[in-house]
Amino acid sequence: MQESKMMDFRKLEDVMKQPDDFSLVDKQENVVSNFMADLKHHQIDSGSALQMFLDHIPISSIPGIKNSPVVELNTEDRVKDAIHLLYEKNVSGAPIADVVDPDTIIGRFSDRYVGYIDLAGMVLWSLEECEKAHMQTRGTGGDENGKGSIFTMLEDNPRIGQAKVGELAKSYLWDPFFPVHLDDTLFHVLLLLSNHHRLQVVPVIDRSNFQGIGFVTQNAVIQLLLQSSGLEWFDSIADKTLSEFRFENEDRVDLVYGDESLAEALHNLRESRVGVVAVVNRENKKVIGCIRKSDVYLLLENNELLGDRKRLTVGEFIHTETAKENSDGTIERDLGALFAAGALQLRNNFRPKMDSPVTTKKSSTLKQAMKDLAQTKGCFCFLVNDEQQPEGLLTLRDVIIQFAPPCIDSNIHGGGFFESVLEQTGCQVKNGTVICDH
Repeated sequence: MQESKMMDFRKLEDVMKQPDDFSLVDKQENVVSNFMADLKHHQIDSGSALQMFLDHIPISSIPGIKNSPVVELNTEDRVKDAIHLLYEKNVSGAPIADVVDPDTIIGRFSDRYVGYIDLAGMVLWSLEECEKAHMQTRGTGGDENGKGSIFTMLEDNPRIGQAKVGELAKSYLWDPFFPVHLDDTLFHVLLLLSNHHRLQVVPVIDRSNFQGIGFVTQNAVIQLLLQSSGLEWFDSIADKTLSEFRFENEDRVDLVYGDESLAEALHNLRESRVGVVAVVNRENKKVIGCIRKSDVYLLLENNELLGDRKRLTVGEFIHTETAKENSDGTIERDLGALFAAGALQLRNNFRPKMDSPVTTKKSSTLKQAMKDLAQTKGCFCFLVNDEQQPEGLLTLRDVIIQFAPPCIDSNIHGGGFFESVLEQTGCQVKNGTVICDH
């Protein structure tokens, strides 16, 4: 771009560096005002207008990034050891590094990371593989006598327990690995979380040594977006009712009946694309709970649950979270986004209980749903009718998509955030390109 056609965004950067006694809303109001004023006097290319605004909201402004420890696995680690390590470190997932000779690495050191894997996925995969092995051999391992642990099962099935983490990529247990740096921006994060269907967290890498220092979670992004409540660009989207949007799973939800076995629910959970199944009453189909991938760690905490999974009903299982009875949720809610990354911990007392899932109706606004999810640190809410029967699912990704900027690549459909801001300047987005009327 020629220098004469570039907008002077230095003053926007100065605005974002104002003292902390300026709220994020105040800063964004100034950014929008300056952004609009500059657009009236300068011509910019189609890509720059899309990126400049959010490129002045740095990732470092997102609280809680370093709240969860970063535990690294590598492709040569054994499944049994990987599960044990993540369980002991109280983390739900880890980046996977390829095992290479450092002297042969070409390019950035971070290129050695090949994916991200979660503990629950490995546990569910191990259970299913062990049960297949049991059916083939008709043996009686720890998974059948009610006394064994997941580690006992993997010791009894060395083909499974000694499998390498790198081999699990073939079982679709890896998530893509797209790291960012602290000096990257919210624009980058929104694009990653909205355009990659399986990306749940964005790893943050220290630029100086390319070591992982934390994660940006979907919860943290929701918390940050809510700080813009009251601004026109935000409210024009968030004040719409859910019925005005089209969500990926708004007409379907994976479910099990409360009288079904936990083993059946775990199988359905592994098959679920979104990592949650609704638990409903067989008689009236009302929602009575849920089972999420984040709940699988309970099978590691309590060997009896694991051993009894074929006899224990789902309805009984969702009432087993006694450890959460004494937690003080008001403290967590008051601290807000500072604990958003805590969602990556296995033992999380502030996550909604299995028998108290977040629900909402399509007549509710997107903003109210966002507030409910932020307050409870939930990752989804069931869309229910007047009889409290589940009709669909709203995920954090569904919400984030509505605020993700459109991309200059017309094949990627963005949300309404930038479109709303640009309309205030006399511009509009057509096929991923910014068109200005002046």
